[in-house]
Amino acid sequence: MVEVKKKDNESFDSLLRRFNRKIQQSGVLIRARKTRFFEPPKSRNLQKIAARRRSIIKAQKEELKKQGKLVPTKRYGRR
Repeated sequence: MVEVKKKDNESFDSLLRRFNRKIQQSGVLIRARKTRFFEPPKSRNLQKIAARRRSIIKAQKEELKKQGKLVPTKRYGRR
């Protein structure tokens, strides 16, 4: 638990900056992100099935691209 007390004549911005620095140093954010994006490990069989599915889809896309039927679309978002 990170706790920061306001010093006399301290602005809110400097208090917030000090709090953020304490949070970064304590590692709270890193632990929160790890638990938020945690995915349980898949079994080997499921990994093989997923890999096979990805390779089939990739091969189908390549075939459509060679035939000229696949039109690339614009992607939005982070990449």
